[in-house]
Amino acid sequence: MIFPQLARFTDLTLLLLRLMVGAVFITSGWSHFTRSGERSKSIGLSKGFTLALGLGELAAGLGVTLGVLTQIAAIILILVMLGAIQRKIFVWHTGFWGEKASGWHYDLMFVLMSLVILCTGGGRYVLLG
Repeated sequence: MIFPQLARFTDLTLLLLRLMVGAVFITSGWSHFTRSGERSKSIGLSKGFTLALGLGELAAGLGVTLGVLTQIAAIILILVMLGAIQRKIFVWHTGFWGEKASGWHYDLMFVLMSLVILCTGGGRYVLLG
């Protein structure tokens, strides 16, 4: 390691990662939940599934942000994003980069960020591990 002194910031950087991931999923989940009819048409899923998706994103996003059942929340987010990747590749035939920044590279980044949260427990700054 070139800069071992930076390791003392690990818990802070994990908190920042959790806040960023949480912000994205809370806002996405809120959109799916409050505008489920509109969102269901745009993603090609039923309104009921879109409501459930929104609720899952909201709950897991809050869990990751607040550090409540962080690893379970991270698993939920990984599953959501793997579903998004599956849909983009096999249903919409979207490439890795896609068009207009809508490729599945974005979703894969959130899988990996959530995997870091899962494997680290989100760091020391959690409310209920």
